[in-house]
Amino acid sequence: MSLTIQEVVHIAELARLTLSLEEVEQYRDQLSAILDYAQSLKELNTDGILPTSSVLPDRSALREDEVLTGLSIDQVLKNASKKQDSQFKVPPVME
Repeated sequence: MSLTIQEVVHIAELARLTLSLEEVEQYRDQLSAILDYAQSLKELNTDGILPTSSVLPDRSALREDEVLTGLSIDQVLKNASKKQDSQFKVPPVME
């Protein structure tokens, strides 16, 4: 699929790029090659391949959850400048 110069200029405007005539020609060739390659991928037979298939091993990058004891109210309020009834006391935001 060969892009026209007007299409490349339009794409550049969308990306807020100012291109010289040489750059427009260069990007026209490069973008056309990318679109041709993407078109060739449509011809691949993907029957029987699940959409979530991957060549990478199935592993989670997240750690296992651990249940830990939280802080007590006294520990949480230890450094509070003002506290009242086991809560932080702050000046009113809205009056």
